[in-house]
Amino acid sequence: MGNGRTKVIACATVIEEMLPIMPPDLAYEVLDFGLHLIPGSLKTRLQEAIDTACAEEYDTIILGYGLCSLAVVGLEARSCTIVVPRVDDCIACFLGSRDAYTAQNKKEPGTYYLTKGWIEVSDTLLDEYNRAVVKYGEERAERIMRIMLQNYKRLVYIDTGTDNQEYYRKYARNVAKKFNLRFEEVKGSDELIYRTLYGPWDDDFVVAQPGETIKYTDFKTKATTTNNLSMYAMKPPQRQESDV
Repeated sequence: MGNGRTKVIACATVIEEMLPIMPPDLAYEVLDFGLHLIPGSLKTRLQEAIDTACAEEYDTIILGYGLCSLAVVGLEARSCTIVVPRVDDCIACFLGSRDAYTAQNKKEPGTYYLTKGWIEVSDTLLDEYNRAVVKYGEERAERIMRIMLQNYKRLVYIDTGTDNQEYYRKYARNVAKKFNLRFEEVKGSDELIYRTLYGPWDDDFVVAQPGETIKYTDFKTKATTTNNLSMYAMKPPQRQESDV
């Protein structure tokens, strides 16, 4: 191959944050968020999407995922390079780094997070509750939610700076109120998502070269090699200080 063609394969929640800074000519595919409910199904679907992209002669596949309940472990790069952020899940991507996520967890381990993307794909506590009401009735649904949230004290809304934040902020406040969680808002950052798209792909990323398989240890150790080249021959867009 060697033609420099790149494709993004991303979760529906992550693509919401990628699109505003993504080059208009970059190919991408969005996978259903519901696949997270069964990590084995997500792994299978991801491998299918990777294999198709390789067959279409893409050189580099960027995954808009993290470790995600081990769903990316075992993915094979085949004939293309796979790049994935070295994070446990997408919350670190929305906060800007693994360190930012760790800091929030230390502050309050029992935290439920919401962003525009999660609200858009109907994956919130309120959506879970409403589905349980339909399936089990209101009384049982209330018991289920109490059990689910017994170790949670805080709901954090991550302001990622995308459009219509006031609507999503209000929605998050209502979810927190409904389930007696302390509401907090934190400013997100697109720094990690930006570097996922444009590089450098340093120790914050797992880079699987053609023929390699992504391993669990890749997410728990520093990279043995780094790829500090941007994925495009063109320069990434100049960032304003207010954008960072």
